[in-house]
Amino acid sequence: MVQKKRKLKKHQPLRTCVGCRQVIAKVELMRLVRGQNGIAYDKTGKADGRGAYLHNKRSCWKKALKGSLAKALQTEMTEKDRNNLIQIMASLPEEENGG
Repeated sequence: MVQKKRKLKKHQPLRTCVGCRQVIAKVELMRLVRGQNGIAYDKTGKADGRGAYLHNKRSCWKKALKGSLAKALQTEMTEKDRNNLIQIMASLPEEENGG
């Protein structure tokens, strides 16, 4: 008897956006990491340090910068960190329909 080969679906890890609290696939979110030089955007998703995830939506970033990001990263956000994150947020595309 011939067995059919089943195509296995690769597991997609889920993460929660610290801005809107939506649970979504990790690959669809931006990772921020608390490292030795402060909070930075982790393009690879593999940098050492405590990480937090955000949508690439300005509304999520605005909510996260009010405090949930610092809490998720278990750190105090410095003025330098805040300014760097605001620059990243400003580079994100405008949202359709007002957010």
